[in-house]
Amino acid sequence: MIMKKFDVIVIGSGPGGYVAAIRCAQLGMKTALVEKYSTLGGTCLNVGCIPSKSLLDSSHHFETAEKHFSEHGIEIEGALKINFKQMIDRKAAVVEQTTKGIDYLMEKNKIEVFKGLGSFVDATHVQIDGKTPETIEAKNCIIATGSKPASLPFITIDKERIITSTEALKLKEIPKHLVVIGGGVIGLELGQVYRRLGAEVSVIEYADRITPVMDSGLSRELMKVMKKQGVKFHLSHGVTKVVRKGNTVQITATDKKGSAVEFEGDYCLVSVGRKPYTEGLNAEAAGVQLNERGQIVVNEQLQTTTPSIYAIGDVVQGAMLAHKAEEEGVAVAEMLAGQKPHIDYNLIPNVIYTWPEVAAVGKTEEQLKEEGKAYKSGQFPMRALGRARASMDTDGFVKILADAETDEVLGVHMIGARAADLIAEAVTAMEFRASAEDIARMSHSHPTYAEAVKEAALAATENRALHS
Repeated sequence: MIMKKFDVIVIGSGPGGYVAAIRCAQLGMKTALVEKYSTLGGTCLNVGCIPSKSLLDSSHHFETAEKHFSEHGIEIEGALKINFKQMIDRKAAVVEQTTKGIDYLMEKNKIEVFKGLGSFVDATHVQIDGKTPETIEAKNCIIATGSKPASLPFITIDKERIITSTEALKLKEIPKHLVVIGGGVIGLELGQVYRRLGAEVSVIEYADRITPVMDSGLSRELMKVMKKQGVKFHLSHGVTKVVRKGNTVQITATDKKGSAVEFEGDYCLVSVGRKPYTEGLNAEAAGVQLNERGQIVVNEQLQTTTPSIYAIGDVVQGAMLAHKAEEEGVAVAEMLAGQKPHIDYNLIPNVIYTWPEVAAVGKTEEQLKEEGKAYKSGQFPMRALGRARASMDTDGFVKILADAETDEVLGVHMIGARAADLIAEAVTAMEFRASAEDIARMSHSHPTYAEAVKEAALAATENRALHS
């Protein structure tokens, strides 16, 4: 068999990998994409972003019908019922449609796809352990193997009752009591899904607040809203033991006073973050170095310790976000083509898709205080908007942090309806180094949720918000 040769081999077909492959192909490079699973799209499309948003939307519709239709003058005769199987089936259909879309993009861009585990033979050769094992060659390689759910060393994930986010997306029943270990993005999103559907949900968080990496104001507001929705929170609790007994999971934690606290549920979702996935990659054969956290070591150009091999996304340091991986994939492709792309990591937004949604970009107040940076803050409540009152989505606020001297926007933090979409305005403004006054003087459509951004900018500009 004649060995196939390429300009670039991309290992991993998640958002970082398949986008890197597309951009390489657009720039005239002969490109191969290697994927160990049967479908393309990685964690995000198959067992992450897309399926979780499908369930979030379905459960949101149910909650709205159950709790708010009557206020809108919509009456339902008879009991409202959940067809949980149909909910899961719809989620699966969305995933299938999306992954097939990636197949189409590979064909459109003439990218050759290899199914099987890709591992390095050396710096320029990748062996594919698929149905028909073969070795391919390339001048350059891009590692985009992503991440997988992390756990705690004393927890045994049985994938039945003690589960990760992967299993939580395909349960066959609604839990009676779901205990979530970890108050981060994934735990809160899936916790809200099952709370809406009738499960009792308890969140155990080691830190003294949920979403500890986000602005503390957002953490407080989101916890307040989710408490109102019926989610129970146990902060400053360190889990020490998780044991399954039949269809029951028993969890032991230690509170901040050092006292043992017991929890019991029929399902336990372990949601303590994610870790880089390099299993089977045989990185050392290519001279690619990993750090003590299992991340692939890269320089500012995303080159590994072997200059012809690059790494992007969750497998390198930085936020584990699909859009961060995409930006890095595009950047590497353009560097290989001799261009000079740039990524401002401070301006990559972070979003939690609960309802209300949470979104942020730039510096938090805690970071600015730690840096000793003089800043001013403007905040505007969503409930002061006519659009929010009309839709009954009045929880949350928008907060803008600006330089005390120059008025340049340093950070934007929001919680409210459609925050995931609204944050793009903040990213755009900050990319062009806008001041709070610049945003305040822009015309925003009325009535919209986006008016909260303008009003927060006004509040940061001589405290002159118009509607609060």
